[in-house]
Amino acid sequence: MQTAVILLIPFISALAALFIPRKHGKKFAVATSLLALVAAVITFINFPVNNGDYQYVINEPWIQSLGINFHIGIDGISMLMVLLTTFLTPLIILSVVVSETRTPVFYALILFMEAALIGVFVSLDGFLFYIFWELALIPIYFICLLWGGEHRAKVTLKFFIYTLAGSLFMLVALVILYLHTPGSHTFDIQALYQAGRMLDPRLQGFLFLFFFLAFGIKMPVFPLHTWQPDTYTEAPTQGTMLLAGIMLKMGIYGVIRWMLPAVPQGIQQYGDLVLWLSIIGVVYASIIAITRSDIKRLIAYSSIAHVGLIAAGIFAYRSGSMNSQGIQGAIIQMLSHGVNVVGLFFVVDIIQRRTNTRKIGSLGGLRLKAPFFATAFLILTLGAVALPLTDGFVGEFLLINGIYIYKPALAVLGGLTIILGAVYMLRMYQRVALGETSRETENFLDLTPNEKAVLIPLLIMVILIGVCPNIFLKVSEPAVAKLLSGF
Repeated sequence: MQTAVILLIPFISALAALFIPRKHGKKFAVATSLLALVAAVITFINFPVNNGDYQYVINEPWIQSLGINFHIGIDGISMLMVLLTTFLTPLIILSVVVSETRTPVFYALILFMEAALIGVFVSLDGFLFYIFWELALIPIYFICLLWGGEHRAKVTLKFFIYTLAGSLFMLVALVILYLHTPGSHTFDIQALYQAGRMLDPRLQGFLFLFFFLAFGIKMPVFPLHTWQPDTYTEAPTQGTMLLAGIMLKMGIYGVIRWMLPAVPQGIQQYGDLVLWLSIIGVVYASIIAITRSDIKRLIAYSSIAHVGLIAAGIFAYRSGSMNSQGIQGAIIQMLSHGVNVVGLFFVVDIIQRRTNTRKIGSLGGLRLKAPFFATAFLILTLGAVALPLTDGFVGEFLLINGIYIYKPALAVLGGLTIILGAVYMLRMYQRVALGETSRETENFLDLTPNEKAVLIPLLIMVILIGVCPNIFLKVSEPAVAKLLSGF
C-alpha cells in the first residue's frame, strides 16, 4: 500500500495543480511534494533492512491477454531512488523565485514528472516500466521547450529524438524477452530475468546492446552524451535540476535492475567495451570541464565524468567475481550526485540572477559580499570533489575499489575523476568566490530565506551521507546481494 501512496500523491497533485490559482501554485506544489516526501521517509524508516525481497507489493491484472500487470514494489535499491526523488522535488520547486513567471502548468509538469520517475523505480512489470519511462520524458520536454533559453527549440528537439530513439531500442529488447517467456507470455520482471538467462549468448549480446543504447543515452555515457551539455545549459534551472539530479538516475537504475540480471552473458561479451567507454568519458569530460568558462557548462561536463565512473563501477562486476562494491558504490553515488548537482546548479542560478553572467572570468570575491552563500558553495564543491566526510567520497571510494578488484589499471584511470575534478572545481571556486570583487559582484547579496530553505537541506545531506553512509548502504545491500546471486 505504501508504494501506491507514494506513487499516487504526485499524480493526483499534478492534476489538481492545473486548477490552483497562479498565486498559490508554488505553495500547493511544495506542500504536496512534501507530503510525498513524508510518505517516502516513513516507508524508509520502517523498511526491513535485512530483507532483499520486494516490499509493499501490488500485483493486479491490467491487460491480461498480453500478460501485463500493474505490478509495483520496493526493494532496497528502489527505496533509495524513491527517497532521492521525493527529497529533491520539493527543493526544486522551492528554488523558483518570485521574479520568475511560472504558471500552474509548470508546477503540474514537475509533479507529473516526479510521479513518472517514482513509477520507473517501483515497476516490476517490463511493460509498465516502459510506460513510466516514456511518461517521464513528456513533462521535461515541455519544461525545457516552454521555459528554456534562447536556443531551446533546437536543443530540446535533439534531446527528445535521442531519448525517444533509445527508448524504442529498449522496447524491442523487452518484447524479445517477453516472447521467450514460457506459456502464454508475461512481462513480469522475474519471468523476463529467467527468459533472458536461457537465451543463446549471442542473442543476449544483441539484447545487451539494445538495452545499453536506451540506458546509455539517458545516463549519458560517452559517446552517447552529445545531447547533454546543450540541454543542461538551455533548460531552465528547475529543468536542469530534474535532468541531472533525478532523470539520469533512470539510466543507471535501468542497468542495475534490468540489464545485469536479464542478460548476464551480454555483460560478459560487451562489459569491457562499456567499461572502457565509461573510463574514456571520465577523462574526456573532465578535460573538457577544465577548459569551460561558463559555470553551468562546467558542471554539466563534470556530471558526465561522475556518471562515467558510476557506469564503470557497475560494469566492473562479472558473474562469479563476488564484486558488489562497484554496484553499491553506484547506488550511493547516485544519491550523492543528485544532492551535489542540484545544489551546484542552484548556486549557478543564484549567481546568474544577481550578476547576469555565468562567465568565471567576470566573477570574484563573493565570500566578501556573501559569506553564507560562499560557505554553502564551498561545501557543495567539496562534496563534488569527493573530500573525505562528504557524500562524494563514499561513492567514489566504493566505485574505484570495485573497479580495482576487477582491473587495477582501470581503477587508476577512473581515479583521475577525483584529481581532475579537484582541478576544475576548486579552480572554479577560487576564481568565483575568492580574490577581489569584480564589477559584476560589487552589489552581490547574500542568501534569502527562500534560498537558504533550498540549500540547507542539501548541505545537511552532503555531510550526513559522508559521515553516516551506512544509513543508506545497509538498506540497499541485501537487495544488491539478492540481485547478483541470481546469476
